[in-house]
Amino acid sequence: MPKAKGKTRRQKFSYNVNQKWLNQNVRWKAASWVKCSHIQHAWNHAKSMQQNLIEMGLAMDPNKAVPLCKRKVKAMDVDVEERSMELVRKPYVLNDLEAEPSLSEKKGNTLSRELIDYVCYMVEKHGDNYKAMAQDEKNYYPHTLQTDSE
Repeated sequence: MPKAKGKTRRQKFSYNVNQKWLNQNVRWKAASWVKCSHIQHAWNHAKSMQQNLIEMGLAMDPNKAVPLCKRKVKAMDVDVEERSMELVRKPYVLNDLEAEPSLSEKKGNTLSRELIDYVCYMVEKHGDNYKAMAQDEKNYYPHTLQTDSE
């Protein structure tokens, strides 16, 4: 019985394929696409995207999640809300996402601590006397008094 044609041939390098793009695609696909740590932590790779989002209480399609208000169908809106609340198996993700914006961020100083201490020392010692600041012994930077007449 004859062998399959492609099995016995050795693998050859393909010059038509850009290897850099190929490697970038592999890295891009391997990297996690979800940037939110709360969602990434609760994600189940065995399930589909829609199933994961439904379990977390999130919506895949905002048009289906918040339908337009219809005047005739008010009694059914309550049924839809009750069904969606039953399916949420991971409510901690939704709670964490809601609580995150309320946390205050610590705003760091843009200047270094040494520079802040240096400026505080100059202001405490000399006040508004800029000529004295320019002649101070700690002023080893080329900071001098600049006048408007120059």
